[in-house]
Amino acid sequence: MAIATITNKGQVTIPKAVRDTLGLHSGDKLDFSCDKGGRIVVTPINKSVDDLFGRFFDPERKSISIAEIDDAVRRKFREQER
Repeated sequence: MAIATITNKGQVTIPKAVRDTLGLHSGDKLDFSCDKGGRIVVTPINKSVDDLFGRFFDPERKSISIAEIDDAVRRKFREQER
């Protein structure tokens, strides 16, 4: 069980175990709702592809062409067929 305390500003720190389980990171958005039993339901808002833009950029990584990507995909399919 994870317990958190509400601050005088109404803020709550989500326990690390819960953040890890839900894959939450700083800046993520959450939806809060109450069910009929008076329980609070917290649901992470799924990110769009646009939110991931630039996250995997590595200036040290060599660029590859579409043809090289296609070749790699073909090779992988051939390996799986064996």
